[in-house]
Amino acid sequence: MGIYYNIWTNVLKENKVYKKIAILVLLISISFTQEKIGVVYSERIVLEYEEFKDVEEQLRLEFGDKIKEFEAMQAELDSMGQEYNEDSLKMSAELKKAKETDIIEMQQAMQNYSLVFNNELTKREQQLEYELVQKYKKAVDSVATKQGYTIVIDGSAATLYVNPKLNITDDVLYELRKLNEENSSTE
Repeated sequence: MGIYYNIWTNVLKENKVYKKIAILVLLISISFTQEKIGVVYSERIVLEYEEFKDVEEQLRLEFGDKIKEFEAMQAELDSMGQEYNEDSLKMSAELKKAKETDIIEMQQAMQNYSLVFNNELTKREQQLEYELVQKYKKAVDSVATKQGYTIVIDGSAATLYVNPKLNITDDVLYELRKLNEENSSTE
């Protein structure tokens, strides 16, 4: 620490602003030397933890009928539009107007259906993701407590380099799977 002390002493003499910054950096570096830091890569957790894939499948199962219903509406609208385009020159003005009204009503029905569907889907997706995030947090807390970490950061968010010794992602994945097995056996 002697070399750092000499550098900091010279910086402190030059400028009062630098003095404040230097003291802050020095305090932070001292405090981090006393902390045990772990890093988890959440992107890897999402890719490798099975329950994240299960969420997609569960949403597909829950909303599959609604998707099919929307696709049927889309097919009907396409058919109406095609029929209108093919026969519009032969139609009377009243029939043409009625067909246009039907098409517009179908488009509006689809927009309303889509809006309600997307809101329901988003709400359910957020609920399922919230449950997963709670499990993820519980696993991180468990690993951090067992291994004595005082700080655990997400390495997926703007880190360029992390010492591999700090990476606890495998431990968190193991803990998630263990918690999942415990929950499955109690149900």
